[in-house]
Order: sequence, then C-alpha cells, then structure tokens
Amino acid sequence: MDDALDPRSLVVEAIGAFTLIFASTGAVMVAAGKTNIGLLEIAFAHGLAIALMVSALGAISGGHFNPAVTVAMWVTRRIGTIAGAGYVVAQLTGAVLASLALRVLFPEGLREEAQMGAALLGPGIDFARGVGIEAILTFFLVIVIFGTAVDSRAPKLGGIAIGLTITMDILIGGPLTGAAMNPARAFGPAVVAGVWDDHVVWWIGPIIGAVAAGLLYHYVLIEEEA
Repeated sequence: MDDALDPRSLVVEAIGAFTLIFASTGAVMVAAGKTNIGLLEIAFAHGLAIALMVSALGAISGGHFNPAVTVAMWVTRRIGTIAGAGYVVAQLTGAVLASLALRVLFPEGLREEAQMGAALLGPGIDFARGVGIEAILTFFLVIVIFGTAVDSRAPKLGGIAIGLTITMDILIGGPLTGAAMNPARAFGPAVVAGVWDDHVVWWIGPIIGAVAAGLLYHYVLIEEEA
C-alpha cells in the first residue's frame, strides 16, 4: 500500500468531483426552472459525469471522486491514510469550486429555486430513513466499483457500469434523499448555499454503505491478495 501523495492524483480527484457536482447539481437547478428536464435527465447527468471521468481519469488516481469510496479503499488497505486524506480534501475542494462556478454562471432564479442543488430529505423521510437509503444506494455503487474496477477478473468496462449504477440509484432514491451517495456531492452545494439541514445524513449513510460493500468484496468475494 503506497501512502505517497501524488499531486497528479489530487488534481484528478478535484477535477472529477468538480465535473460531478457541476453536471449533477447544474441539472437539478435547470430542472427547478420548470423545464422539460426531470428525474431521468438528472439521473443521467450524474451517471454520465462519473462514467466519463472514471473512464478518462481513473488510470491516474483510481477515479474515486467520492470521500465514501476513498474510505472504502482505505479500510481495505488500497490507499494509505495520508493519500486518502489528500484525496478527500481534493474531492471536497473540487465540489466547492463547482458550486461556486454554478453560483457565478447560472441565473439567480435557478440558484434560489433549487438551493444550489443541495441534497435534501424528501417528504416522509426522517434522519434514520435517510441514512438507511443512502447506505443501501452507496452499497450498490461500491460493490460495482470493486466488481468492475478493483477486481482483476473484472470486465474492462471503463466507467460505464459505475455511471449506470449511479443513474439507477438516483431513479430509486432521488426524490427521497437526493441519492447523493457521496459526501462531496452534498458538501459543495451546502457550503455555497448555506443549506445544512440533516447534512450528516450524506456522510454517515454513504460511508456505512461504502465500508460494508468494500469489506464484503475484500474479505468474501475477491480471490486475490489485496
């Protein structure tokens, strides 16, 4: 396990997180403008952003773009503590920069209507339900990451399977929790919009789901030494 901080990996992680937050919350903001964009388009905006960035940049950093994914890699000893912390800082930085870019570039009406695309709990979803939904959705995501990008037996799909998993998860959970599956996805808009309602849901749930999936794959499903 290499714990060296590679500046290229940090740059790539920031770019990937920037792309995800710019595309995903940008789509939420456009949808809030009462256009013909709805849940399906929002889901694909999230999924395509990750599919493209993992395919383009995954060879450099592993294509985490998500603190919960980095934690899963850390607990399975695929990234060291110093490098993992650097990844998380880079991801959060990219997320905040993306939200700032949207604040500057998008019309004020869209920004206010969507609260910068902040992750919010839907009607009837309390804190515990929110954590549970985010944990399960992130479990699906990280299982697919390990199965297609970590396992040496994996089919060479680039980021398409990971992106499709995000698309699926948003179609399931988007109206309930925003289906962030990613603390950075919640953090960037929260910082810029000042919307912190139930914010820890999008840290606790994704990290629980990611760690559970990572440990399951590492200790039960994978056939090789980590």
